[in-house]
Amino acid sequence: MTATEMDLSAYVESLGKNALRASRSLATLSGRARDDALLAMARMMRERSTEIGQANAKDLAAARENKLPDATIDRLTLDEARIDKVARAVEEVAAQPDPVGQTISAYNTPAGLRVEKRRVPLGVVAMIYEARPEVTSDAASVCIKSGNAVILRGGKESIHSNRALGKVISDALDASGIDPNAVQVVETTDRALVPILVKQNETISVVIPRGGEGLIRAVAAEATVPVLKHFTGNCHVYVHERCPYDLAEKIVLNSKLQRPSVCNAAETILFDAAIAADYVPKIGRKLIEAGCEIRGCAKTCKLLSDAKPATDQDWYDEYLALIVACKVVDGVEAAIEHINTYGSHHTDAILTTDIAAAERFVAAVDSSSVMVNCSTRLSDGGVYGLGAEIGISTDKLHARGPMGPADLTTYKYICTADGLIRT
Repeated sequence: MTATEMDLSAYVESLGKNALRASRSLATLSGRARDDALLAMARMMRERSTEIGQANAKDLAAARENKLPDATIDRLTLDEARIDKVARAVEEVAAQPDPVGQTISAYNTPAGLRVEKRRVPLGVVAMIYEARPEVTSDAASVCIKSGNAVILRGGKESIHSNRALGKVISDALDASGIDPNAVQVVETTDRALVPILVKQNETISVVIPRGGEGLIRAVAAEATVPVLKHFTGNCHVYVHERCPYDLAEKIVLNSKLQRPSVCNAAETILFDAAIAADYVPKIGRKLIEAGCEIRGCAKTCKLLSDAKPATDQDWYDEYLALIVACKVVDGVEAAIEHINTYGSHHTDAILTTDIAAAERFVAAVDSSSVMVNCSTRLSDGGVYGLGAEIGISTDKLHARGPMGPADLTTYKYICTADGLIRT
């Protein structure tokens, strides 16, 4: 082991130990104390927005100098409006019911044993994410709300923004009488730290990677700590044969164009063959006029001359840009088959007035969020009433879909009796 590796190992071990110690004190605090700390965080973010903005400007300047894609620059940006939005998300988390100590179920056995199943924090969460500085605040707030400490390892592209947000959060915790080690921002961008971090089984309870598929697969391959995965957002909108045109146009355009760089933006539009001749040229033209490139199946290309032929890979891709794949399908079963074959189990929508078709789609599509007559962009913790989210899990175990504070808890059984013994 080199000296650098030894230094990284010692640093990571100290992060874990400090977080574990902080988590144990945090878990015993009242919900009111944790909420007060969150409100202090939101207040300080607004008060120190200039400081945060100046740090963010350094990240944006470096991103432009390195010619990073527009989608990355959009995700990096923390202007005044977004800082206020981030602060509001923290306040929304504070307003949520306290999950810690919540009784999930309780009952008495015939023998006289009182059994209660109660929510408790996971302990220490490690977040590994890319160029999304608001994740720093979202993850911190959701973890504090749920009584967990968190170690935040953001990407090098957002290091200045993450440090600035981390300092504000640390100061807010300290001012609220909470151990600042409850939220620690990793100070180095050295990639060699990540394989060490995800093996800290003695101190870290769960690792949540959030970013591109390459990052998530690398973390899952290296980790010995349990991993909650947030895989790609290859989201679909299926326009059923019984969908009014105005509904189709409104939802398709919003799903794709409202913010193309995020994981719940639509990446594939499926048009039912029964309405394709009418809908594909009209909606396709609207997408093209908005600057969107269309990659289509043979039928799409025949109906829309400006569409480029799609490859098989296009059905799998998460573009995060003004590119969309379009395919004409023969009915709801073909749409379901396409989504379950090529989708990422994130968010998929059906647009229809046919209740039976909607119910079939909802039952058969294997995704964490299934939308009926609404935009994929609504797949979001804030929209679902969870406040900020720590990620959108495409796993099936422990948590699935947008993850709020309750999703960062586990449970314990509390059993009470009056001298009861087993015979």
